[in-house]
Amino acid sequence: MEISAFLTILLLPLCLFEINPVFFLGGSLTGLTQRTGVDVANVDASSVRCNLRGTTRSPAFSMDGDFVIGGVFSIHYNMYTEIHSHDTKPDPPKCTGSINARELRFSRTMIFAIEEINNSTELLPGIILGYQIHDSCAAVPVAMQVAFQLSNGGENIFYRNNNCSHSGMMAAVVGESGSTPSISISRVIGSFDIPQVSHFATCACLSDKKQYPNFFRTVPSDAFQAVALAKLVKHFGWTWIGAICSDSDYGNNGMASFLQAAQKEGICVEFTEAFYRTQPYKTQKVADVIRRSTAKVIVAFTAAGEMKVLLEELARKPSPSRQWIGSESWITDTNLHKFTFCEGAIGFGIPRSDIPGLRDFLLDLSPSEVATFKCTLRKDVDAGQHVCNGSEDLQKVPNTFIPSSPLRITTMVYKAVYAIAHAIHNVVCVKKNATTQCDKHLMLESKQVTALKRVNFTQNGYSVSFDVNGDPVAAYELVNWRKDESGNIEVVAVGYYDASLPKNKEFLINKNLTWMDGRQEVPKSVCTESCPPGTHRVLQKGKPICCYDCIPCPEGEISNTTDSSDCFPCPIEFWPNAVKDSCHPKPVEFLSNNETLAIILAVFSVSGACLAILTAAVFFHHRTTPIVRANNSELSFLLLFSLTLCFLCSLTFIGAPTEWSCMLRHSAFGITFVLCISCVLGKTIVVLMAFKATLPGSNVMKWFGPLQQRLTVVFFTFVQVLICTVWLVLRPPFPMKNFSTYKERIILECALGSAIGFWAVLGYIGLLAVFCFVLAVLARKLPDNFNEAKFITFSMLIFCAVWLTFIPAYVSSPGKFTVAVEIFAILASSFGLIMCIFAPKCFIILCQPEKNTKKYLMNKK
Repeated sequence: MEISAFLTILLLPLCLFEINPVFFLGGSLTGLTQRTGVDVANVDASSVRCNLRGTTRSPAFSMDGDFVIGGVFSIHYNMYTEIHSHDTKPDPPKCTGSINARELRFSRTMIFAIEEINNSTELLPGIILGYQIHDSCAAVPVAMQVAFQLSNGGENIFYRNNNCSHSGMMAAVVGESGSTPSISISRVIGSFDIPQVSHFATCACLSDKKQYPNFFRTVPSDAFQAVALAKLVKHFGWTWIGAICSDSDYGNNGMASFLQAAQKEGICVEFTEAFYRTQPYKTQKVADVIRRSTAKVIVAFTAAGEMKVLLEELARKPSPSRQWIGSESWITDTNLHKFTFCEGAIGFGIPRSDIPGLRDFLLDLSPSEVATFKCTLRKDVDAGQHVCNGSEDLQKVPNTFIPSSPLRITTMVYKAVYAIAHAIHNVVCVKKNATTQCDKHLMLESKQVTALKRVNFTQNGYSVSFDVNGDPVAAYELVNWRKDESGNIEVVAVGYYDASLPKNKEFLINKNLTWMDGRQEVPKSVCTESCPPGTHRVLQKGKPICCYDCIPCPEGEISNTTDSSDCFPCPIEFWPNAVKDSCHPKPVEFLSNNETLAIILAVFSVSGACLAILTAAVFFHHRTTPIVRANNSELSFLLLFSLTLCFLCSLTFIGAPTEWSCMLRHSAFGITFVLCISCVLGKTIVVLMAFKATLPGSNVMKWFGPLQQRLTVVFFTFVQVLICTVWLVLRPPFPMKNFSTYKERIILECALGSAIGFWAVLGYIGLLAVFCFVLAVLARKLPDNFNEAKFITFSMLIFCAVWLTFIPAYVSSPGKFTVAVEIFAILASSFGLIMCIFAPKCFIILCQPEKNTKKYLMNKK
C-alpha cells in the first residue's frame, strides 16, 4: 500500500474539523513506520516534507518541557458560530460568551501541580514537565480539534530524516470536564495510545475498556452515584419523583443508571426529560413540565451548564416549591448559588479537600487575563457590569475563581496531574544506589498507559489508584444547600457515601437537613399515601406501580405491614382483629358452666330431678293408698327413677366436651330415655290388659303379670344398651373443634363419630314412643274414673312433638345452641312425662284425699 494512499484515508476525517493534515503526523516518522509497516525512509524526500498550511489553535496556557502534558477545559461557555463563504480559508473556531471561572481554576490548578512537580526532588528529578492547556469552548467540535492537535508535534515543518522534538510529544492529556467531549477526545488520542485522565467526566460508559482503553479518571463513575441517589431517594420515603438530565452522554447514561437503580428500590418516576443548554424551547418545555408535575422531588442528573439555563428559566415564572436532588456535576457549583429558591437541595459531591499553596497561586492571576467577577472583557457588556481595566484585586472582588471553601473537583485535577507524573516516573526513572535517575530522552510510546494502571500513591493525604476500569474508589459527600444569616446559599456536608464499605453501610447521614423553603420536616412526594396495615395495594389501571388504591383485606385475612401488596390468611385457629392488622386466637365456644343459659338449663335439670324424687317420696309415703296401688307402683317407681336419670343426664351436655363426656352424654341419654319409655309402655300395656281381664272368661292378666312387666322393661332397655355398646366400640363420639360453622370462632363440640349410631339411638327411642303413643290412644276411652291411658296419651303426644321439632332444630342450630336444643328437648319431654302421668295423681293424693279411696275408683259413671 502506497504511503500517499494511506495518508489520504487516514487524514480524510480531519477535513470535517478544518484541521491541516500535517497535524496528524504526531510523534516521528520512525513511529509512523512502526505503526504502518511502511519504510518512510525509502520514500522520496519531497513526499515526506510536510509544511503547515493552516493556522494551529493557540493554547490558553503553554510551556515547553521534556515531556508535555495536554489539558482540555471548557474555559468559555460557548463556541462562536461562523457561516463560511468557502472563498477564504476559515480560521480556527473561536470561543465566545462569559468565562467559566471554575474551569479556569481547573486549568490554573493543573499548572500549579506541574510547577510543584518540577520543583520536586523526589518525583521526576531532573525532568521538566511542560503543558499545553486548551479551551474547548464547551463544544465537542473544538474538543476534537484540540485532541487532533495534541496528538501531533508542535513544529510547522517536518522532515524525512528528523524526528519530531520531544517537546511536541504528548505524554498524557488531562480533561475534559464533560463526558461527551471526553469520549470524543478519547476516541482520537486513543489511536495513538496517549492516556487521558479526566477529573470530572463521570459517565459510566467510559469504564468500558474495550472502547476506551486509554481512559482513566480521578472522579468516581456515575454508576456509583446513580445507586447512591436512588438509595437517598428511598431513604426519605419518596416514591414519586420527577427526573431531568442533560441531553448528553453524561446525562443520558447517568439517568439510565439512576432509573434502573430507582426501579429496584420501588421508586416511580412521573416524568423524565432531557435537554441541552443550546435548546431554549426544550428548556422551556422542561420548566413547564416541572411546574405542572405532582411530584415534589426532582432528581437532576445534569451538567452545571444545563442546570444554570433551566434555573434561569424557572426563575422567570415562579413555580411551586420543589425538593431538588442533584448530581455532583452541579450540586457543589458556586455559580448556581444565586438561585436561592433551590434552598434545601441535596445531592452528592466530591469530598472536600485542601491543596496547600494553591490559593496564593491563583491570586497571582490578574483580572486583565480573565474576567470572572462583576466585570467583563467583552465590549457588549450586560446591564450592571463594567469592563475590567486590569487593576482589580481578586481578594477584594467577589468571584468564583478563588474558592472560599475547601476544594472538591479542583482536587481531582491535582490528582490527575500527579497520577500522570507518577506514571511517567515509573517509565523513565530508575532508582540506583538510593538515588533516582531519570532518562529525559526515553521514548514513552504507550508505556505510560500501562504505568497508569499500576499507579498507587498518596499526595497531601489524597490516595490515588485505579481499578481495572480506570476508575477510583467511589466516595461522595452528601451536601445540603442552606441559607446563611445574610440569605446566601452555603453548601453544608451532612453525610457521606462510600462504595468501599460493606453492603448497607455505605450510606450515612450524620446531621439534620434543611428542606425546600427552609423547612425542617421531610417533604412528602408520593403518588398515593401509604396503605396502612389492614389494607393492601391495588394498582390503578394505566398508572405506575406507585399509584394505587388502598383496599381493606378480605374477611379472615390481614396485612401487618405498610403498603402491603397482598393480604394473607390467618392460621385456622386465629382470626383478624377489627383493623385486620394482626391475628388473634379465635374464641372457643361451648356451653360453659358459667354461662347464663347453661345455668338456667342446669337449674331446670336439677329441679326436674328433685321433682321426680319428691314425687317418688309422695308415692312411697302413700304406697298403700288405692291410687298408688292401682297405678302399678313398681313401674311407677321405676319410671320416676328413669325420669330422675333423664333430668340429670342433661347436665353431662354442659361444659367443655371431653372424650369421656362425649361418650357418656349420648349413651346415658339414649339408655335412660329407653328405660323411661319402656316403663310408660309397660304401664300402657297393663292398662289395656286390665281392661281385657274384666271381660267374662278372660285370662290375659296371667300373661302380663309383674314378672312379664319387668322382663319387658329389661328387654327394651337391653336393646338400646346393645345399640349404644356397638356405637361406642366401633365409632364413638369424640370432642372436636368445629371451624366451619363460624369463621371467626371455634365451636368445641362432640362429633357423633358414627351418624348411623346416633340416629339408631334416636330412632329406637322414637319407635318405642310411637308404639306407646298408639297403645295409649287405643286405651284413652276406657270406662274408668281415673283414666291412666288418657294421661299417657298426653304425655306421649308431648314427647313425640318435642322430639319431632328437635330434629330440624338440632340440625339448624349453630354452635353451642345445638347442645342447648338437645338439653331443652330432654328436659321438655321429661317434664311432659312427669307432669302428665304423675301430677294428677299427686294432686289427688295431696289435695283431694277423699278421692283416694277404693270406692271412688270403683265407681263407674
